[in-house]
Amino acid sequence: MSSNVIGLQTTISRSISLSGVGVHSGEAVSISFHPADPDTGIVFNRLLPSGDVVSVRAVSSQVGSTDLCTLLGKAPDRSIATVEHLMAALYALGVDNISIELDGSEVPIMDGSASVFIEALDAAGLVNHSVKRRYIRVIKPVRIEMGGSWAEFSQHNGTRFEIDIDFDTPLIGRQSWKGEVTADTFRRELARARTFGFMRDVERLWASGHALGSSLENSVVIGDDDKVINIEGLRYRDEFARHKTLDAVGDLALAGAQFIGCYRSYRGGHKLNALALRALLADQSAYEVVEAPARRNTVRHGELVAVNAALFAPWAV
Repeated sequence: MSSNVIGLQTTISRSISLSGVGVHSGEAVSISFHPADPDTGIVFNRLLPSGDVVSVRAVSSQVGSTDLCTLLGKAPDRSIATVEHLMAALYALGVDNISIELDGSEVPIMDGSASVFIEALDAAGLVNHSVKRRYIRVIKPVRIEMGGSWAEFSQHNGTRFEIDIDFDTPLIGRQSWKGEVTADTFRRELARARTFGFMRDVERLWASGHALGSSLENSVVIGDDDKVINIEGLRYRDEFARHKTLDAVGDLALAGAQFIGCYRSYRGGHKLNALALRALLADQSAYEVVEAPARRNTVRHGELVAVNAALFAPWAV
């Protein structure tokens, strides 16, 4: 684990664009990324057919539905869906401030992982602001349970994820991914893990207006014989657990700031991740906001000091 953290806020150095389809809507969508000023945070700007623009901040308080994906915005016709893979890439690379424009209701699914977003952000490059970055540091455990699932935050001198999944199919069964999430580990171990689903669920999802853009090019599909249908097979032996970890990174990025601590979950998903994050942020005794004591790009964890977050509070409405 690296002992350094980024002391200054970042943004991308130039604008860049991508295009693809929404995995649920099936609609073509173009998305562009633009540099943003310090303390802007991550903001989605959706261009509506009327020409109006809806702006939504990528923070926990703006999370609407968590059915099958993470959606920002409370009104269906003014929301942005499936933000988790992009948010995971932004979090892993440490992008604090960025303006994201799209002409559809959903972030394009690309290949079902975060790798295309990583490549785009790498192509754009990052630059430092002269303003300090602030972190949310967990200082006491917070745990929630939901049926047979649970999630918890605990103290840790780094950013660690321990994600366990358990599916009633021999292809998956019980899998886990555990490790420090840094830019390097995310690129190497998580970024290429794709979303997955079962062939038996396809007709039900179509009937409910979901998975209309899903294909073997952007999803790992498990057939009725409990085998992967995709000709190329899996990218990792435990790709399912790795993708669930990728999702968790993206969902927790909606804290509005990087966090220092450990996040564990068992049989989790978007809803559990969202509820756990809300539980943490609702308990002001469970975390503190910290920053580097001097304006340096990298500092050690031990150098971070608690600060008053009243004016910063990116997770607030």
